[in-house]
Amino acid sequence: MNSAERLRAKIRRIEETLDGFYGTRVWDAAHYTDDVLGALVATILSQNTSDINSGRAYASLRAAFPDGWDSVRAAPVSQVAEAIRPGGLAQVKAPRIQAILQDVYERHGRTDLDHIRAWGDEEIRGFLRSFPGVGPKTAACVLMFNLGRPVLPVDTHVHRVAGRLGLIGPKTTAEGAHDQLQALLDSEQVYSFHVHLIEHGRRLCHARRPECPRCPLRRECDYFQSRPLAPNAGGVGEGRSAGRLPQDWAQGGPRN
Repeated sequence: MNSAERLRAKIRRIEETLDGFYGTRVWDAAHYTDDVLGALVATILSQNTSDINSGRAYASLRAAFPDGWDSVRAAPVSQVAEAIRPGGLAQVKAPRIQAILQDVYERHGRTDLDHIRAWGDEEIRGFLRSFPGVGPKTAACVLMFNLGRPVLPVDTHVHRVAGRLGLIGPKTTAEGAHDQLQALLDSEQVYSFHVHLIEHGRRLCHARRPECPRCPLRRECDYFQSRPLAPNAGGVGEGRSAGRLPQDWAQGGPRN
């Protein structure tokens, strides 16, 4: 069994464990009914903030401009910034959103992206990444959540948890992790893997104080296994500070 096969087998064990621990996670189109452009705007608003704050910002934007994306495109940037203020970084995100809306309009003669639903994954990915502020994570989020494509987004939680589990190397960046992890996953695993690792990162595998004693993945976790006194006797080692990670898995993460 080569290294890729070992990692795929490890991912299968991880997924089985997290399925039992958190429950099965399956993509449901009924939960993602927004238009494609709306999904892109919502994902930009989610950058560097919480889901709660980005949700408030998106709802506020739609309420402030009920006539649609053309009205957002044509509005003074100060009005757009005020509408999305609950999400943070409004002075950065407002002109970025308007630039994307204007670019879409100039390319296609309308402020709409639903026509890309018929495109292939890589064509969509390249197209989305041509817009300012749209990196691999943002493009993958639109592809996976809105379009139901098996394309993995790597956010700060996925990057951190995958690193601790030994699925990516300690020097692998979040951008590099997209391709590395994608290559290890079957298409039917992508959504559940993403959602499970985010949930695990939020609930137990915290950036600074991971709750290793409660973690169901201790046997699979390189980080836990490397801690002196930890693995063999079934106890939890204290040889390494719970919040100190081998490279940069304690902070940072992909911004877009």
